[in-house]
Amino acid sequence: ISTLHYVMEAAAESDIPLIVLDRPNPNGHYVDGPIREENFKSFVGMHPIPIVHGMTMGEYSKMIVGEKWIPENCDLTVIEMENYKHDMSYDLPIKPSPNLPNARAVNLYPSLCLFEGTAVSVGRGTNYPFQQFGAPYLKSNYSFTPKSGAGSKYPKHKNIECFGTDLRFQDNYLTNINLNWLINSYNNCPYKEKFFTNFFDKLAGTDKLRIQISSGKSSQQIIKTWSKGLDDFNDIREKYLLYN
Repeated sequence: ISTLHYVMEAAAESDIPLIVLDRPNPNGHYVDGPIREENFKSFVGMHPIPIVHGMTMGEYSKMIVGEKWIPENCDLTVIEMENYKHDMSYDLPIKPSPNLPNARAVNLYPSLCLFEGTAVSVGRGTNYPFQQFGAPYLKSNYSFTPKSGAGSKYPKHKNIECFGTDLRFQDNYLTNINLNWLINSYNNCPYKEKFFTNFFDKLAGTDKLRIQISSGKSSQQIIKTWSKGLDDFNDIREKYLLYN
């Protein structure tokens, strides 16, 4: 969506019409997370939206224009899909990344991506990236060892055994961000001052989540603080939805 923004901006500046061929969003069935705050704007969080926006690229491009997130008016045409609904399951025919190899990883991504700003590995450098998480300090009967390879030349905790949780076979299909994995990993970290990296606040779009976890807030307490922002975002989102 950040690249989409830049393409739209360039097309508008050059007075070139832009056509977006819409496609399903495999995580289009829910909206969740804190709203990105202005001070934490970056390529991984360009717009004031939650971590999971639940929109297709066509819908999102309409929001970029409608909310005036680009300075010039973009001559936008969205080619809509037929027979698509937001609550339908969709398995991407081509993996979008070497580290998102299947539908399970894509579904877990919004929850596990926050670990990228911590001392915990999400399985990069293994056969099951974004389907497990672990660190050398966690206690568990399950473990994996990240290795250098295609798609992850310098994985976190390279060649070090990590103990954690295997998520490949969980029954539930996530319809919200799971904060318990993150909170439990922080609580079990023996060197809490080194748990979060500078990247975490950019991924979260705010410093509030890090502060809340560090201060001992539960997932339920944290999620309640998202309510007002999500309600406001959903009111905006509703204007641009093309599908039920």
